[in-house]
Order: sequence, then C-alpha cells, then structure tokens
Amino acid sequence: VVCLVAYHIFFMLFVWSYWKTIFTLPMNPSKEFHLSYSDKESLEREPRGESQQEVLRRAAKDLPIYTRTMSGAIRYCDRCRLVKPDRCHHCSVCDKCILKMDHHCPWVNNCVGFSNYKFFLLFLAYSLLYCLFIAATDLQYFIKFWTNGLPDTQAKFHIMFLFFAAAMFSVSLSSLFGYHCWLVSKNKSTLEVFRAPIFRHRTDKNGFSLGFSKNLRQVFGDEKKYWLLPVFSSLGDGCSFPTCLVNQDPEQASTPGGLNSTSKNENHLFPAKSLRDSQSHLLTDTPSWSETSVKAEKGKVGMSNPALTMENET
Repeated sequence: VVCLVAYHIFFMLFVWSYWKTIFTLPMNPSKEFHLSYSDKESLEREPRGESQQEVLRRAAKDLPIYTRTMSGAIRYCDRCRLVKPDRCHHCSVCDKCILKMDHHCPWVNNCVGFSNYKFFLLFLAYSLLYCLFIAATDLQYFIKFWTNGLPDTQAKFHIMFLFFAAAMFSVSLSSLFGYHCWLVSKNKSTLEVFRAPIFRHRTDKNGFSLGFSKNLRQVFGDEKKYWLLPVFSSLGDGCSFPTCLVNQDPEQASTPGGLNSTSKNENHLFPAKSLRDSQSHLLTDTPSWSETSVKAEKGKVGMSNPALTMENET
C-alpha cells in the first residue's frame, strides 16, 4: 500500500509538471519593446548608419535594458521588429522572441523560458524521482532474475527491461537535473553559459547572479508552499532583471577608463516583483515597471556608447 501511494504521488506530480512544461506558452516581449510605426518607417527609410542608430537609441532610451551585442549595439530583432529585453532571444524554431529563453526542448516540443522554466525543473526532478523509485522497487526482483529465483515465465523479461529502462533514464536525468540546478544557483540560462551577457561597460558572466538564496527565489518565488508544485511563482515580469552591477555614469561607459568593477550591492532600478505582481502581469498588458523608475533611468539607457550600431542577434 505504501509503495502504491508513493508511486501514484510521484506519477501525478511527474505528469502534472510535464503537462505544464508542454502547454505553458512562452512569454514574448510586451508592447513597450515593439517599435512604433514611425520608428519602423524610419528604419526602413534611413540607410544603415548613424540615422538608424539614432532611431534605436530613441526607441530604447526609456526601456529597462542593460545588455548589448558584442559590438556594443542595442539588441534588436529585425524579424519581430522589437528591441530585445535583457535575456531575451529569438527562437528559430518558434520564430518568436522568448523572454529569458533557456533553450528549445524537442522533448517537450516547446521553448523553455521565463514562463515555464520552473515547470521544466520540476519535470526533471519528478521524472528523476519516478525513475529512481521504479528502479529501487524493482531491484529485488532484478536480483532474483539473475539468481534464478523467479518463475520461468515471460514476466521476468519485463522485469529486466523495466529495471534497465528506469536505471538508464535515472542516470541521464540526474546529469541534466544537476546541470540545471547549477544554472539556477548561478542565475544563468543555457544560452548565457555559451555566450555571457554583455552589459554597457563590459562582459560579465555573473552579472545577473544575486547570491544562491536570491537566485533560487527568482525562479521559485518567495512563498515556499508553491516551490514543489507546478504552479507559476517566479519573481519578476520576464522583461527586466535585477543585477549585481552598480549603475554607471553613461558618459564614463564609452571611455576606456570607464570600466568599473562589479559589486554585490543591489543598486538596480527594477527589483524583482512579488508573486501577485508576477502572476497578474501574465494576465494583463499593463507596463511592468513603475513610472518613477522609467523617469529616473530616462536618458541613460541606450546612450552609454555614442558609437552604437544596429546588429541582429539570435
């Protein structure tokens, strides 16, 4: 009875998290990041050069973006016609820009990003527990198979296959789950491991890391009662993220001597939001940052490098 109850608990949590990972639609950048009709016309009309740079700087100056391309340009997607938020990338499979994109997973036929990353982690965790439970409960019969302690029927081959399948999936899932646990502890995505984010002053592979506890809460939320359940509880809105970098004077960022070292002080303008704010943002189309923060940042974002050029980035 105990084994049956434990089996169905693991099975239901596994199916629930797998379902949520598959059918949770990836979040796309909000309308504030899309270029206006006049800006789109200006980009098409003007030749590539300073004119287009000015259009992008004007469109991005009020947006909470701190990362740039390798050449120092504002991250712009010419397919979606929008300024990319931090940690947002264009998925070639979905043909959309995905907020905090981690990777496109063929096993779930969906992009893993801000809206379903927690579900993906729980799917890996519960599938691993499910396979370990099956392998552990089947182990005694697997041993009897090799010691000829089972009746000579076809069922013993089913037992052997079940054990091997559960054991092999446990090994592969444990490595994948361990890797993503490390990503959560460092507040990184799979894409950011291969290409470190480039901020206005320099490249910093740990620019979004706020410490283990805060990194964990950014994915799972502040309310621990939701941590083990496949319900959305991640902090923030997916468009802006707190960093461990101190905001710089934009005039200093364009000079060779303006490279400041990183700091653990959380001097950022767009802090992570509470659970209710995070959930309500998924249902409404309201701006995701306060007007005062936008005004305070106005004139700084997008103006740190006078030699900015438009560059397409996947």
